[in-house]
Amino acid sequence: MNKISIIGAGTMGHSIALTVAWHNLSTHIYAIDEKEVERATESILQKVDILVQSGLLSSIESNQLLRNIHFTTSLADCIKGTDFIIEAVPENLLIKQGLYQLVEAIIPIDIPIASNTSGIPTSSLSSEMLYPERFIITHFWNPAHLIPLVEVVPGKVTSKETVEKTVRLLERLGKKAILVKKEVPGFIGNRLQFALFREAQYLLSEGVASKEDIDLAVTHSIGRRLPITGPLMSADFTGLDVANAISEYLYENLCNHTKPGPPMTHFIENNQLGVKSGQGFYQWDEEEINKISKRREQLLIEFFKLDRQKGGGRNEG
Repeated sequence: MNKISIIGAGTMGHSIALTVAWHNLSTHIYAIDEKEVERATESILQKVDILVQSGLLSSIESNQLLRNIHFTTSLADCIKGTDFIIEAVPENLLIKQGLYQLVEAIIPIDIPIASNTSGIPTSSLSSEMLYPERFIITHFWNPAHLIPLVEVVPGKVTSKETVEKTVRLLERLGKKAILVKKEVPGFIGNRLQFALFREAQYLLSEGVASKEDIDLAVTHSIGRRLPITGPLMSADFTGLDVANAISEYLYENLCNHTKPGPPMTHFIENNQLGVKSGQGFYQWDEEEINKISKRREQLLIEFFKLDRQKGGGRNEG
């Protein structure tokens, strides 16, 4: 593969593009207008600067990375002659389906089209396509250039060749590709993440603990172990007899709500949307947002370095 096309230059699109360009592939990004090009360019430059400061990129490598990136506001120019397409437009089924129809009118039938959706089923996304066998989901996690996991979700008619091409590309990008074998809402990561989030909301609404202590119970306990041992491996280390005994009495007491809990309902009704509005579970100002964001990014960079030392980092193109 030589040319990779990214459709969408938002939060995920430009971060995926940075990942692709980092691995010496010609990276073509479609943006809706020049303003989006400017925003994405600025974000990429900021991220590259941090990678250089962190020792993950040399100045020579950063210059090559930036030369690999090509923005355009022409969809046709972005995808003509491409080897692989990754779609990263807003999470709207009709927008995505309409885009695929435009794309299919331009590219050959053997070019894979991958969506970065975080939850829309493969069958729904590809239902209006002429050649759904070339469609697949590649769910990157934010920030895509630092988090290694990508969920690969084929549909019932996705071809074996499409799956193989997708996995080969992700391996070239140094990613940990996991295959979702059955179509389920939220795939794997979000199902696990939101199971935890549901229980956290329940504990808060029931007055079991403060929001700060609930968060600390994750960041300073299981959060320290999970990067090494996931939930199933952790159970093996705990002892399956012990895990089973705890499950016997605890499962029936866990939250089983099928709708968001009272805290979320209250926040949404009052347009308290978290960081973007300055108020959510916590109050946010610019200084605190920048402090937390920087700490999180620094920790992700340290994990990235450890992955590279273990041979799990980026592969050279």
